[in-house]
Amino acid sequence: MHTGKQQIIDGGSQDTPRSPQNFPTPENFDPPKPLISKTKMPATAPVQPARLTAEDELYWLALRLIPGLGTRRVVQLLEKYRSPVMIFRANVSELEAAGVPPAPARSLAAGVTFDDAVDQQNRMKAASATLVNFHSPEYPDLLRSIIDPPLLLFARGDLTLLSHPGIAIVGTRKPTPYGVAVAEKFGGELAAAGLNVVSGMARGIDTCAHKAALNTGGRTTAVFGCGVDMTYPAENRKLHETIAAQGLVVSEFPMGAPAYPQNFPIRNRIVAGMTVGTLVVEGAQYSGSAITARLAMEEGRELFAVPGNITSQASWGPNLLIRQGAKLVTTPSDVLDELKPEVRRRIQSPGAASIENAPSQSTLPLGPNSVLGDEILLRLKVDAPLHVDELLRSLENYSSSEVVATLLELELLGLARQLPGKLYVKAW
Repeated sequence: MHTGKQQIIDGGSQDTPRSPQNFPTPENFDPPKPLISKTKMPATAPVQPARLTAEDELYWLALRLIPGLGTRRVVQLLEKYRSPVMIFRANVSELEAAGVPPAPARSLAAGVTFDDAVDQQNRMKAASATLVNFHSPEYPDLLRSIIDPPLLLFARGDLTLLSHPGIAIVGTRKPTPYGVAVAEKFGGELAAAGLNVVSGMARGIDTCAHKAALNTGGRTTAVFGCGVDMTYPAENRKLHETIAAQGLVVSEFPMGAPAYPQNFPIRNRIVAGMTVGTLVVEGAQYSGSAITARLAMEEGRELFAVPGNITSQASWGPNLLIRQGAKLVTTPSDVLDELKPEVRRRIQSPGAASIENAPSQSTLPLGPNSVLGDEILLRLKVDAPLHVDELLRSLENYSSSEVVATLLELELLGLARQLPGKLYVKAW
């Protein structure tokens, strides 16, 4: 086996200390280059056994950690040498003749990344993570077909979700109450209809979509801009573990890789690339959700946008996308109606809930406080939070304890939602 204690980064100094911070980052990662080449990867590739041996996995990891070696070049090398093992056995002159630049060729021939690869294996074992390489049968064909697919995916959870029809739900990290309601409604009902709700587990719209999918018992996948053993943002640690247990957490970044800001646009191409369509709920004109939307359009995927208040900056993004050709949707059924017949057939199952048959507010029981519950729901709005004091003043015929108890009952039934500051909105 090739070994090496020092890692050459872009042909520079060999004295870089070995630590998780030295894993490939956007500075030495090959990002998508659609303006240079529109040639896509083949939709299918030769497959390998579903489970790699420990040695095979080590070679794939060592190959991934070579700086300056993008997926496209690795695929070309695999066509020539057939396996990572054979690539590492080639000498510098053979690798350069195959089109590898001098610095990565020297790194490959010296096997400088095997120490880090061993560390990656140990981290994967500790986190119960699985490695999915570009040739694995679990690797999603939709993602393989994009302009610059990732060579490896690090995953925790249900690998079948990689290829299950998915819908990306993305938006701002600072949503309005209206945006939260929309993300929860679409995330929950589309998951209940059988789609895999895919997002980035960021604050705001992403988190709302994931939680809504989980609450309906549906499928959801979180695509990270860091290692799958890391949590970003930190307050989503519990959500991270829940998705890993009930859904899927996936990333192309190595174990222990921090959440650098530059990672998120790179991550977004996976969100758009592994799904049949992208839904934008709220977002500024120039934002991460706008990047995901552009990537979806470039890959020929469906693009949906929920219209919003024209005076709200949070709605500028989706409103502009609608002007540019995104499909305007106002209900989850609008999204399902636009899916291709073969996708709809794949998500249909006896256990999938029907959106049309979902319980409405008028059919859900309110117990002994049904009259007061109706009064409260008449006053609450989806997009305009109402303070509890204002609600009590408008319901002077009822005691405060009755109102508070009924509000709690409405929350438990999913008809109302409490916001910070004792504010309430109607659930949509």
